[in-house]
Amino acid sequence: MQSASLLAGIGARWQNRVASLREYDVIREGNVFGTSFADSFLYQDEFDCARRLRSRLLDEYEGRSFGDVFSGTVRENEGGECTVLTSREAIAVPGQDPESLRDAILADLTLVKGIGPKTAERLRKRGFATIPDLTGHGRYRAPARELLALIEAGDRPGLLEFIARRHSASHPHILGMSSLFPPESLVFFDIETLGLFARPIILFGVGRIEGGRITVSQYLLEDPSEEHAALLETLSHLTGENPALVTFNGKAFDLPYFRDRLAYYGTPFFAGIPHFDILHHSRRAWKGELRDCRLGTLEREILGVQRSEDLPSQMVPEFYETYLRTGNPGPLVPIVEHNRQDVVSLARLYALHMERWHAGS
Repeated sequence: MQSASLLAGIGARWQNRVASLREYDVIREGNVFGTSFADSFLYQDEFDCARRLRSRLLDEYEGRSFGDVFSGTVRENEGGECTVLTSREAIAVPGQDPESLRDAILADLTLVKGIGPKTAERLRKRGFATIPDLTGHGRYRAPARELLALIEAGDRPGLLEFIARRHSASHPHILGMSSLFPPESLVFFDIETLGLFARPIILFGVGRIEGGRITVSQYLLEDPSEEHAALLETLSHLTGENPALVTFNGKAFDLPYFRDRLAYYGTPFFAGIPHFDILHHSRRAWKGELRDCRLGTLEREILGVQRSEDLPSQMVPEFYETYLRTGNPGPLVPIVEHNRQDVVSLARLYALHMERWHAGS
């Protein structure tokens, strides 16, 4: 465990660094030319609304402490201490249909290396209608038997990896594979950070389904020195009995970021956890219908969720820096609510995708 003197200096150093860094551009509404040259941007009205929100929160929470506002539970582990906030909401529990998935996989000849759509059609005309039929084919016998062995052994990670080698991340088989995992084993995951990589994660959101409700556990850093403890608490959700990870753009951002922060503290992470990224399936389902497939857009247009005074994720570092600089916990309030809603919306979006998958299976 790090010494108290070392930990005490971490927060001050990050306060200074965050205050001097901004990783987005502020662009006037309607400036399409400007958005095409910005890696990350906010429209001027979004930026102005967020600044007004920050000012109001500083006034509203003046004189209150972190503990006054966030009545969470303190967790202690070898990395130190951190605070966990817990909330619960009702949710539609996604169904399971392993037999339909099995039938769909066995009928997909293109899962075998060397077989494309045209070859699959020729094989069907010759009487090779399913993967088991291919066990009698001289050329495709070995890979067909490999796939069948994975199915018979119930090797869910191995089967998912096999399918991912042949199909895109948005393929229905990939989504369908999640139905092999009990809802209780799914881990809905979202993080809030101090910027783009190599900076601390200041809030970890984890959702678990329990008896028709989603329980959201949020590990909030009262100070950046608590990051290691929060990492280890979050890691415990991912190393239990056969978990599966569900994220939104987590393959590109959340999981690599989480793994890098663990590595910073010398903590290994098992990379083979089954991972279902709902961004890919959302693009497949609605790319042609919606302006974009950001989580906020899907919330409004697909789930019917309207957020009130939501904090743009790009401004999370500034709000957290304001908290560190002033000691006023007000700016943390919208960070926590933003993260909580992200986790809940992710779970509800996943449930909707599974309803659509069942309807099409």
